[in-house]
Amino acid sequence: MTTAKDLFIIAMDPKHSVGQGDLSLALAGAELIDLIGAGAVAVDADRIVPGESPAPGDRFVGEAAAGLTRQAPFERIDDWLWRRGRDLSAAYQAALEESGELRPRRGGRLSFGSERVEPADTPARRRATERRQEREPVLAALASAVGIDDERPDDGTTGLDDEAVTTVVAAVHDAVMELEAVRQRRTIENAAFANIWRGP
Repeated sequence: MTTAKDLFIIAMDPKHSVGQGDLSLALAGAELIDLIGAGAVAVDADRIVPGESPAPGDRFVGEAAAGLTRQAPFERIDDWLWRRGRDLSAAYQAALEESGELRPRRGGRLSFGSERVEPADTPARRRATERRQEREPVLAALASAVGIDDERPDDGTTGLDDEAVTTVVAAVHDAVMELEAVRQRRTIENAAFANIWRGP
């Protein structure tokens, strides 16, 4: 399993409510961190520089590596998060449902309604849970970015001892905050538009 899959499994816990957009950005960051760990990329200031080492043998991380810009000036981390993160949580959900890592569940007491999923009791879920319980710094930082373990008072980078990883985690936090600002702006605009039609 990868950091991104561990994060996704944690986020699917029924106790949490994580937005798909936020999670997609964090998953893209987790993939990038795994690529850094494998030596497949390096970070130069705010740019992603492809390395010589192969990507880990995970389908999604491999796709992330294949999509890297390989010519200077290379891609900015924040631009890559938005591009790679587009609909990424839905892709992870589909793949994990297909592999049996997620199972359907229904909310509420009624027998109808929107179907949701939750992690199945698998070795992958136990591993992800153990990493979270051990407060593994990278996973904890990414979970914090999407509102899990949000008691962390900082931007999630405390405890990280790798400068490149710290840069990526900070970029994920910034991207999630930017997405929230967009949501709030749309809510205000929609409310204002509704008031125009409602009239005095």
